[in-house]
Amino acid sequence: MPEFQASNDMMSPLTLFLHADIVVKVVMLGLLAASIWTWAIIFTHSIRLKRINRATEKYEADFWAADDIDAFHTKRSNEKLPSAAILTAGMDEWRRSTRTRNIDRSGTRERLATRMNAAVAAELDRLGDRLNILATVGSVAPFVGLFGTVWGIMRSFTSIAAQNNTSLAVVAPGIAEALFATAIGLFAAIPAVIAYNRLTHGLDRLEARLSRFADRFHATLSRELEAEG
Repeated sequence: MPEFQASNDMMSPLTLFLHADIVVKVVMLGLLAASIWTWAIIFTHSIRLKRINRATEKYEADFWAADDIDAFHTKRSNEKLPSAAILTAGMDEWRRSTRTRNIDRSGTRERLATRMNAAVAAELDRLGDRLNILATVGSVAPFVGLFGTVWGIMRSFTSIAAQNNTSLAVVAPGIAEALFATAIGLFAAIPAVIAYNRLTHGLDRLEARLSRFADRFHATLSRELEAEG
């Protein structure tokens, strides 16, 4: 029983890390740092995306219920929301294009669509910032862990050759330390891949929502343009 307990202690994560080669230790620490960074991005982006979705839904409901678009824009244009940025882009282009006496209606419609589509793209770029880190960690971490494993196994076989002893008691600890690097790599990569797919899906849904808002607002301004004619 004491020998079994000792073996369990030797196979603990801390013991495996402390007994590993310096290169494998660096790989493990790098992967742990990547995992912590990944979870920080996951939490911050998940919370922010949920908050923005709720706020955007309320903002758009209030906008379509408003009787005066100019008054609504003046009152709520400073809100840090994607819909507010789209509204500001559309109103700015509307005022610029309808300032002259002879209005180019076709050109105004094209410019309105361009400005609002650009605003949608800019907001999505801002919200998607650092998601590429999740993709990078998800694709690279397993290979980094594999490098640590290969390096550790090479060192283990070198030690075996030096000791001229191939018993399992000699081989197992070194190989376990090496394989632990791959385990950490998978621990970092799997949540990163899952979170990247989920957050990207959330951004795609938000993009569809913002595009619908921009299209409806563009249609509203187009009707207003025709009424002025």
